[in-house]
Amino acid sequence: MVLERGKKNCITDIEGIKVGHITLYEKIDEETTVCTGVTAILPHSGDLFDKKLQAGSAVINGFGKTTGLIQVDELGELESPIMLTNTFSVGAVWQGTLQYMINRNKAIGDTASTVNIVVGECNDGYLNSLHHQAIKPEHAMEALENAKTDPVKQGAVGAGKGMVCFGYKGGIGTASRIVSAKNEKYTVGCLVLSNFGKREEALFADWSKTKLDTPDGSIMMIIATDAPLHSQQLKRLAKRCAAGLGRVGSNIDHGSGDIAIAFSTASTYGDQAETPLESISYIRNNHGIMNQLFQAVIQTTEEAIINSMKYAETTYGRKGRFVEKAPLMMKKE
Repeated sequence: MVLERGKKNCITDIEGIKVGHITLYEKIDEETTVCTGVTAILPHSGDLFDKKLQAGSAVINGFGKTTGLIQVDELGELESPIMLTNTFSVGAVWQGTLQYMINRNKAIGDTASTVNIVVGECNDGYLNSLHHQAIKPEHAMEALENAKTDPVKQGAVGAGKGMVCFGYKGGIGTASRIVSAKNEKYTVGCLVLSNFGKREEALFADWSKTKLDTPDGSIMMIIATDAPLHSQQLKRLAKRCAAGLGRVGSNIDHGSGDIAIAFSTASTYGDQAETPLESISYIRNNHGIMNQLFQAVIQTTEEAIINSMKYAETTYGRKGRFVEKAPLMMKKE
């Protein structure tokens, strides 16, 4: 059963979430093309350092260069935007995000603790000249400043500009689902940065077996919900992204970084050491709505991946290479 889609069918269907992109695209010379970008996900519009969220992650395959996941798993908290970019730009994006947060909260690293910034990546080196290192800290700041609650732009945009999925153009994709039980109603949203798979592996389309000489690839999957969940439950949601990957045909190859991060906007938490107790309300694990939440994660992950290809366009990159828009003719049952 396909669950009901959200009004915008994207991660910003969850109140308060904003997404922003910066896309860099320029042919420098015959060998060099900048074809990359940054995507920023802001979980709410307040001070993320002072108003932390419950969060969890799942490393389905760890061939990746993310920052911040160790502390997310240790404390079960998210206190920064989630940033996406290419493999060689994690440091620059981390630096720009740090400056963005310090500009808004001077206590960070001074009268308060340091901040745990989350940055994820995929390798866009087939189309993008990674050695050029075009992304600078200010691009991360600009993506954050551009973030809006509007329907998310998808495809070859932001961090997705140079990404390849199943041998066709991939990138940013998103989807949402609504779950309900009696008087309770919640939304689950997913945003992916897709950069994985071979044409013959796809389960949702009939394609030629023409191969591109691309790396094994990766995918970042960001799950958001307004359902009241604690960090361990959010880790369980993140793990279900693997089922969504399986539905489209991913083999989770050796060199693929397949990483999921899940957070809940239901409550925010301060860091006041003088108050020893914190209260949290959450859905019981054995309540039927938990299975709906798992189902929503699987469905949104699957659809977000397909949408990342659906909205992408044929893109030209370095060394005269190009990656075509996918001919999305779905397989017949």
